[in-house]
Amino acid sequence: MAGSGRQAIGVDLGGSAIKLGRFSEAGDLLAEAVCPTPQPAMPGAVTMAIQEAVEALDPQRLAERVGIGHPGPSDRSCRRASIAINLPGWRDVPLADWLEPLLQRPVTLANDANCAAIGELWHGAARGAADVLLLTLGTGVGGAVLLGGRLFTGHAGAAAEPGLIGLQPDGPPCKSGNRGSLESYCSIAGLGRLSPLDPRELCRLADAGDAEALAVWHRYGRLLGIGLCSLLYVLTPELVLLGGGLSGASHHFLPAVWEQVQERVLAVSRHDLRIERCALGNGAGRLGAARLAFERLQPGGLR
Repeated sequence: MAGSGRQAIGVDLGGSAIKLGRFSEAGDLLAEAVCPTPQPAMPGAVTMAIQEAVEALDPQRLAERVGIGHPGPSDRSCRRASIAINLPGWRDVPLADWLEPLLQRPVTLANDANCAAIGELWHGAARGAADVLLLTLGTGVGGAVLLGGRLFTGHAGAAAEPGLIGLQPDGPPCKSGNRGSLESYCSIAGLGRLSPLDPRELCRLADAGDAEALAVWHRYGRLLGIGLCSLLYVLTPELVLLGGGLSGASHHFLPAVWEQVQERVLAVSRHDLRIERCALGNGAGRLGAARLAFERLQPGGLR
């Protein structure tokens, strides 16, 4: 019966919206909600917004645990949001410790792109794959790495931030402190350096065959492809997934990405490589956050 058995709430915290879902242990979506992210998105205000949204989504407390994806790395204990370079005031925020007494449920944290990768592995485009690189193309450029079907997070929990690798040493400044990062060129702001048009309008024009719009997407794909080539040499994944808002135009920029991969990457390092758009869209993050809550947390395990 739908709704029976163990349940978890998955939360995807974004810069403009907080997306929530209540899921069964099989990954069935039982209820969902979206609320605006407080502006400015300071940690205290976001904490209260998440509390209110969880309680509104699950007033009967059917879900026993909560997983939260946030835009930045967590510490290895998955309790603290280490940093979120695109949110103000987010440095070493003990978000799980703040939320657990408010929600009276155990809480675990993860990078939002990591959550998306887990969601895609569970019920999306990464099912059956072992070595996967996921890039989220939106306000920033996030990412996640699955090796052997497991998240790679490094010794301090902050590994796999592919958007912060350098493309041009003297390029535009990045909020990370780098210059000319992949994020500087392939985020929404980076696309804005190529065209003043809104991404949706730019995609609409390209769909209609507008030559100038198609040229912009080709330049964007070239930059993304150059950055991807460096990552392929390190990781040699079998699958690269593209998510985030800009991935909706992937049919326009993927050919240019492939041109760079085929030109710059040895055949042995791209053997049987697939590059695809994520299958779950904006729902992958909250699904993956719920999955991590099932894996990591025991009901009643408040600290």
